[in-house]
Amino acid sequence: MRRAFRRHSREEEEESAFVSMTDMTVSFLFILMILLAFFASQFNPAETVLKSVYDEAAKTIEEQRRLIAELSKPDPLETYIAQTASERRNILERLRERLLAEFPDLNVVISAENDALRFQGDGWFDSSSAAFRNQQTALVVQRIAVRLNEILPCYTFGRLASWNKECNPNGAIIEAVQIEGHTDSSGIFINNLRLSTERAITTFAEMQGVQPHLIEHLNHRQQPVLSVAGYGPMRPIAGNASPEERATNRRIDLRIIMFTPGTTAEIERIQDRLQAAVGQKRP
Repeated sequence: MRRAFRRHSREEEEESAFVSMTDMTVSFLFILMILLAFFASQFNPAETVLKSVYDEAAKTIEEQRRLIAELSKPDPLETYIAQTASERRNILERLRERLLAEFPDLNVVISAENDALRFQGDGWFDSSSAAFRNQQTALVVQRIAVRLNEILPCYTFGRLASWNKECNPNGAIIEAVQIEGHTDSSGIFINNLRLSTERAITTFAEMQGVQPHLIEHLNHRQQPVLSVAGYGPMRPIAGNASPEERATNRRIDLRIIMFTPGTTAEIERIQDRLQAAVGQKRP
């Protein structure tokens, strides 16, 4: 009986050991199956492509990179327009500095738009009059003409053209130098419109009297850059409630309008013409 019990106990131990080994084997096989399933899930036959297809995709990517690099470069047209605006500001500053050197008390400012010299203060004209208020005003206008005649040759065409890289490095061109007359709001609107135009004409005539060659400075269409305009009371720079404010609005603005090209080809044509006007060739 005791022998039978020992045999039975040994058989149980062997069975237990067999079960443990079986469990380990099953577990190992289960883990192996999981690993195989994972690697199988990562395999995608569709991702395997022919070399010719790969090369074509690489070429497309390279073209896209090149296009992005091209788009990242500054637009020559936008650059030229920005440089032209900066050059206009430089012209106005030079004019203003030269005038203030001669007339330190002159009330002249550059407009907020950076496109005009604004002569304001105690008023250049008496109410309802197109004549200069005093001889000092006429003298200022004469000096404006002289200074303009010094600057315009580098930005215009015509027989007086004298362009070079030192005075105009970007080849900017002036389309018009507009003498603008203004009035206060007193009186009838249409009469003020006529009066402001007469004030611009008075200024033009004074400038032309001392510098008759001013009208020989031409824009790219071979038109004189100097012109006149009258705005009546439509563009005040002060209120019209007091005599001082109304006197400030009775003024002259000298507006510089730059040529704005529509294409880079136009820029090249303009620069070629500038260089041709002075016997140079564009590099």
